[in-house]
Amino acid sequence: MKNIYIVISFLLIQINSNAQYPAAAGARAGGANMNQGHFYGKIIDANKKGIEGVTLQIKGSKFDPATKKNTEAILGTMLTATNGDFSFESLPVMGNFKLSISSVGYKKLEKQLSFGIKMGGGQSMQEMMALVDKDLGNIRLEESPTDLQSVTVTSTAKPQFEMGIDRKIFNVDKNLVSAGQTAVEVMKNIPNLNVDIDGNVTLRNATPTLLIDNRPTTLTMDQIPADIIDRVEIITNPSAKYDASGGNAGILNIVLKKNKKNGYNGGIRTGIDMRGKFNGGGDLNVRDNKINFSLSANMFGRKSISNNISNREILGNALPSFVNTSNNSTSNGSFNFYRAGLDYLPDNRNSFSFYGNISEGGSLSSGNQIIDSLKQSYRKSVSYDNSSNFAYMNKGAQISFKHLFAEQGHELTADFNYNNATNDNWSIINSSYLNQRSNGVGNNKNYTTNIDYTREFKNAVKFETGLRYNIRDEFNSRDQFRNDIYLSSISTKYNYGENILAGYVNLNGKKNKLSYQFGLRAENRSYTVDVQNNKGMDSLHFKKSFPISLFPSAFVTYKLTDKQDIQLNYSKRINAPNFFQLQPFPDYTDPLNITVGNPNLDPQFTHSFELGYNNAYQKGSNFLANAYYKYSTNLITNYIYKAINPLTNDSAFYSSYINANTAITYGLELSNKTAITKWWDMNLSFNLFNSSIQATIPGQEVNNNLTSWFSKMNNTFKLSKGYSFQFSGQYQAKTILPPGGGGRGGGGGFGGGGGGFGGFGGPQSTAQGYNLPSYDFDMAIRKDWTLTGGRTASLSLSVNDVFKTRVNKTYSESQYFIQNVSRVRDQQTFRLNFSYRFGKFDVNLLKRKNNKSEDGGGMDQMPPQ
Repeated sequence: MKNIYIVISFLLIQINSNAQYPAAAGARAGGANMNQGHFYGKIIDANKKGIEGVTLQIKGSKFDPATKKNTEAILGTMLTATNGDFSFESLPVMGNFKLSISSVGYKKLEKQLSFGIKMGGGQSMQEMMALVDKDLGNIRLEESPTDLQSVTVTSTAKPQFEMGIDRKIFNVDKNLVSAGQTAVEVMKNIPNLNVDIDGNVTLRNATPTLLIDNRPTTLTMDQIPADIIDRVEIITNPSAKYDASGGNAGILNIVLKKNKKNGYNGGIRTGIDMRGKFNGGGDLNVRDNKINFSLSANMFGRKSISNNISNREILGNALPSFVNTSNNSTSNGSFNFYRAGLDYLPDNRNSFSFYGNISEGGSLSSGNQIIDSLKQSYRKSVSYDNSSNFAYMNKGAQISFKHLFAEQGHELTADFNYNNATNDNWSIINSSYLNQRSNGVGNNKNYTTNIDYTREFKNAVKFETGLRYNIRDEFNSRDQFRNDIYLSSISTKYNYGENILAGYVNLNGKKNKLSYQFGLRAENRSYTVDVQNNKGMDSLHFKKSFPISLFPSAFVTYKLTDKQDIQLNYSKRINAPNFFQLQPFPDYTDPLNITVGNPNLDPQFTHSFELGYNNAYQKGSNFLANAYYKYSTNLITNYIYKAINPLTNDSAFYSSYINANTAITYGLELSNKTAITKWWDMNLSFNLFNSSIQATIPGQEVNNNLTSWFSKMNNTFKLSKGYSFQFSGQYQAKTILPPGGGGRGGGGGFGGGGGGFGGFGGPQSTAQGYNLPSYDFDMAIRKDWTLTGGRTASLSLSVNDVFKTRVNKTYSESQYFIQNVSRVRDQQTFRLNFSYRFGKFDVNLLKRKNNKSEDGGGMDQMPPQ
């Protein structure tokens, strides 16, 4: 199966390079989403005061089905507000417009406007998104006639992915396979991202930092419903505007759906999987004039079944010794996600937003572990009954303000973000001679305040600056028991605090075919660690400070043609050790795999270079190529040592963290999206890379070097009568276990970092092993209905790991043992989901007092195909 998949992938790459996109299909694809234009501004007098009651009328082309020709029609008429503001929404983005402005005592003024789409592309996503929402500025009425002025606005429908000056954008709201699931399933269908069986996400073999709406979060990906995600932004080399944390993997920014169009809309959805677990949810959005309100609620049930087999050969003994383990476990759980928001827009230039979310849930796991061991000539077999419980609650709030100045590209934003996550967990291991129990609680608080200022000058130069202050406070307490006896010597309370004060400047410019962005970020960073005994007294305290660290970034893009550009960029990043990597008390949940942090870890620094090439070689198609090089010092990596287990008074192997000397990763990343035919879209990605780690581990020098590759495909077939079909797959070759896992929030872990359906937020990283090859396939089929009154409905059936090929195998070695591990989880899972949407975006549904827009104010500019 693996060889077949490899051959098919490379054949399809060759087919893609020569495929042609039918023009008619492109017209139909764009027609459904063309009424997205927005003109707004303010009418002022000679004294720069707003004029109330000015009449504005906008005209544009309308397709007449009788004559089958485009004719001029009135698309909207309105009066300015008391402060002179006006706004025309839901305008077609194609065609020419004429804006007429008249008022008693003033001369009539007309402006020629247009939303002109460059059918061949040639514009970045950031440019198009900025232009489609056009601020016409302050328009002054005078007594003397003025010459007609021309304003040109360019926009287009969303492409599936686009390369901006510092990011790749993937629109995922129509992904079939992830319906009724979480962000983990969304990431499985995004090119260049690798997702393991625990939901841990890696980018270029490292764990990225997770942001939600460009803000830090304490949520993990399996706490975020897929149905509320609008798009995902991959920022491999973040600019100086972003926090320098995140190590050598960049940023994964999840942008949630938000609608601010006048009117109302909403939806309900429900589903069930093959194990009888339900999911459901609904959302509602209402906007009337200056108020926009949104509300969503989602609930998920989940049952996870996993099987693990471990074979460990003990080294250093005169006679053969081994420990073989098999573990079967089942987890039952659920979580709920609630989100509400209020946007207040007092005028066209100012907006206030208030958003809050609550995510809460938990899981109960049980299983059986059999350990068969041979030590010297003594052999024994022991059976353990394992059970664990995990419950969490995550609360977040956000307050933000945005002011748009009259000049295009001139704005001021400020926001405050708060997240608080709590968890409560326990685990029990029972056997004929041992009862081991661990009780734990945890709390994670995160506060972020920032203010940003942007000014765009007439010579296409943009200046950005801002300040940010971040406070993080994490607490964890764990009590250990053996045969119901409290073990105070290994029961510990642990507190971690981090403070970051940062400022940045960015300078963006464009001259002819050359675009650039140069930035510098300065950070003052400190973190403290406090370990307390069972009486609450400090037994360990230390603080590390980095008064001033500078992080430069640079991006240079040269446009070869309207469809091709090339980019060179550089950034410096820091990856401070996280909570779990620093905690000095062991986790004895699995007596054969004891984990413990290292409070003496230093931050790692990474220098990243990238050369990118983008070619929109035909309509509906994009080819991206990126060569990258990353050099890290003090890489945070995993290693294994031998010590006494105080619970059994026997020797045991501990897994901890250490700073490696250096790590180098370089590679070539290719992505290609095209329409093979009018009914078949394909997205392919391929990443060829080399990873090397040099580390000095007590008693051992490690120099691990391996070349590997990763490939992913995603096919969408548009069938007749509203049916569509999606088939995707990925293949991971032999790979060094991901180095430097510490990207906060980047991984899975149902429950948020300590139990449940996942791990601690990232894959195990080590300088002493590698992952063996793996591959899997997902598919889904969906039926869509378009109902009357703007309502829609869809029914989808999806299956993960169709052919039961998803098996995670790892090999690791140290001076003490050689180990092979094989893990299987949730193979071939079927899900059935139904969704129903209602409402309209028509501004006449909830009229403004002064809006007299006629029916059909936003009409398609193209005749039906």
